[in-house]
Amino acid sequence: MLESFGVINLWTYIIGVTVLTLIPGPNSIFVLTSSVKHGVKEGYKASFGVFLGDAALIFLAFIGVASLVRTSPLFFDVVKYAGAAYLLYLGGRILYTTLIKKEHHPVDDMPKATKDHIFRKALLLSLTNPKTIIFYVSFFVQFVNPDYPNTAVPFFILGSILETFSMIYLSVLIFSGATLSSMFKQRYGLAKLSNGCVGALFLAFGLKLALATS
Repeated sequence: MLESFGVINLWTYIIGVTVLTLIPGPNSIFVLTSSVKHGVKEGYKASFGVFLGDAALIFLAFIGVASLVRTSPLFFDVVKYAGAAYLLYLGGRILYTTLIKKEHHPVDDMPKATKDHIFRKALLLSLTNPKTIIFYVSFFVQFVNPDYPNTAVPFFILGSILETFSMIYLSVLIFSGATLSSMFKQRYGLAKLSNGCVGALFLAFGLKLALATS
């Protein structure tokens, strides 16, 4: 369908992107949590942070930063441990405000964040994973015709498809989160359990990233 633009095996790529998009990760969990606690508007602020971060990583993969990440253990470790530390910080903060700090209601245990706070947190989550850059370039290259004169064109198309699928999925999470919010406001115990699970997930993501071998 898009062979004239240097894209090959399009439907295989779409299936792969669909599966990858549906795999839970810190980005999608953060977007869902933001919509649960602050509503649809804040959920979309988080999703745009993820969107911009992923777009930046796709661009970095295209210009060759993936090779630097792959060949420089020090650079890889610095970014990896920074990302792990940030995930551990978020998880610990959520668990602290849920289980230790006295609050009126667990749905409101995170201070009302400004636009910059929500957006910046989502952007940092997306950017602080060096393996994502390597993944993008190794995944995309399988669907780019090596004989096409300008590889930027198929790379842009593939990246746009990925971002579109991601935004659709995040939109589903955002509106689902807004629905869950009204339920949690009426069920204190359920909201507290939910926040505890989210905090534990972020800690698990952070530990997994910190302990992963390069």
